Amino acid sequence: AYCISRWYKAATVGWNCSFARCDHARMCRVRLLLLCLCVLVAMTLTLAVSLSNHQTIEYDLPPKPPDLLKDKLNHQPGKPTVAQVKWLISQVNWERLWYSHLRPILTEHQPRSRAHLFSTGFSFGGLVCRSGPFISETPRGPVSFSNVLAVLHPMAPRGLLLACHYDSQLIPSEPSDPQKVFVGVSDSAMPCAMILELSRFFSFFFLMSRVTLQLIFFDGREAFEQWSQTDSLYDSRHLADCPVFLTRRDLLVLLDLIGAPDPMFVNHFENTARWFDRLIAKRLHNLGLMSSHPKEQTYFMKDMNMGPAEDDHTPFLQRVPVLHIIATPFPSFLHMLEDTADKVHSHTVQNLTKVLVSSWLSICGSRML
Repeated sequence: AYCISRWYKAATVGWNCSFARCDHARMCRVRLLLLCLCVLVAMTLTLAVSLSNHQTIEYDLPPKPPDLLKDKLNHQPGKPTVAQVKWLISQVNWERLWYSHLRPILTEHQPRSRAHLFSTGFSFGGLVCRSGPFISETPRGPVSFSNVLAVLHPMAPRGLLLACHYDSQLIPSEPSDPQKVFVGVSDSAMPCAMILELSRFFSFFFLMSRVTLQLIFFDGREAFEQWSQTDSLYDSRHLADCPVFLTRRDLLVLLDLIGAPDPMFVNHFENTARWFDRLIAKRLHNLGLMSSHPKEQTYFMKDMNMGPAEDDHTPFLQRVPVLHIIATPFPSFLHMLEDTADKVHSHTVQNLTKVLVSSWLSICGSRML
């Protein structure tokens, strides 16, 4: 009986220990499950917060194109600083303009004038140059023409056009002096030379701008016989019929009949009056940057309006706003053999080039680095 009693007690203690071990294991599993549940809840909450703050990016959609019409209508003139204006003015070099740009094109309408524009005119400033040959019917039969185009940033969404014509009027020489030919310094070799000089630092104007610059040197402006709608403006009429050429162009600035002393320029179009008003020499005069320029002398008459003069801008009038910078009244030697280099007033040309430089920086509305 004593043995049985001891065995029972031992068995009872063993069973109690077994049950205690089972309870301890069960509690470990419960705690582990609770820990896993807490980790799962934490991960769920983290994911929920992340999704609530996530911004959906539509990688498959192309970027929204700029509102070009809004950009054009809201385009505001820039306000260049005095330091910027002085630096730009200091870059204008009369000797380079005269000897490198003007003198080589003082000739009749010949291919070498185009060759000069290609070889020298655009070897700087990042301009991309090309020619546009075409054939047009004239009173003297089919004639081959070729414009010269240069653009700074071809892929820019908007652009300004700066233009002149480089062909010369076909005027016969006098029998007494057959070697004397019509070179047309004011009409329009000098405007070409001025644009070539300006193009050396046009990249500064448009470096920080959404607007690019395109230069146009028109061919075939003059009539072969009698000026008419069909015997004149051959190149400009040709380009105006190219819709791609005028895509996203904001303004056409055309230079003509520049070089004589004391010129006067007036506004010809109401829709570009605000840009004509930027062509003022008073600020440069006050800064002492003009050459032989009396304070009372005014090149640009902002309060005087005149009707349009027919020129290379005419075919573009229904397609792009025009700023026509042409001397009014015309020089007394227009379409005469006397339109030669000795008629050029150097101080006037220098001053006008400076005005164009400073005004163009303002017109393009960009900033310089």
